[in-house]
Amino acid sequence: MVQWMGIINLTPDSFHEPSRVDAGGFVSRVRSFIDAGASFIDIGAVSTRPGAKDITVAEEWARLEPALRQIPLIGGQVRYSIDTTRSEIVRRVYELIGPFVVNDISSGEDDPFMLPMVARLGLTYIAMHKRGNPRTMGSMCYYPEGIMPDLFSYFASFAAKASALGIQDWILDPGLGFAKTPAQCWEILERLGELKRFGRPILIGAADKRFTRTERFADGTAEAHRLAIANGADILRVHEI
Repeated sequence: MVQWMGIINLTPDSFHEPSRVDAGGFVSRVRSFIDAGASFIDIGAVSTRPGAKDITVAEEWARLEPALRQIPLIGGQVRYSIDTTRSEIVRRVYELIGPFVVNDISSGEDDPFMLPMVARLGLTYIAMHKRGNPRTMGSMCYYPEGIMPDLFSYFASFAAKASALGIQDWILDPGLGFAKTPAQCWEILERLGELKRFGRPILIGAADKRFTRTERFADGTAEAHRLAIANGADILRVHEI
């Protein structure tokens, strides 16, 4: 059965405004996701929308820490994931709340210390496919051999790195909307089952992204989720359940 991951953005500029909260609204938002049946709560403090600017480690932590300190007040059977590309943030979060899931959109490429840190702490890891950064990825959608062969190559390489480091528990995210055209995103959803060759849970983040805004469907997000579930997705990352 598919599991649901509720998105909480501790940012002022994430692309989906209703997902934005501050530390004052954190507990109530988490509880609403838990009541709705979420298995994961994904917390991010850096926007990765197209065109988003980088922020410092200090600013990312200043957004995260007040919210994370409230987790012991919440209760409920749910796993927390932190959406970050920085090993230093992983270290600080682990010291504060203990084991959690690392959701890294760069698959360790943005910080050479990320994968060794994850391995040392024995954390579950989400590896996502992307190219470039939020300011350049829109111009990096050309895949000479097609999007699926590129995904196969990318995750085969990541699997080898993870195995060499001793990272046993990782989740595959094909990165819908990150350096991919709308047509490529729909192709991935239609052929999602082919990524099962890696033997890993597959996470899909399609909710309210640009590629779902299409005249083909009355509700593009719902259609993306329908395809994802039909073709083997294990986790859906969503703004609402």
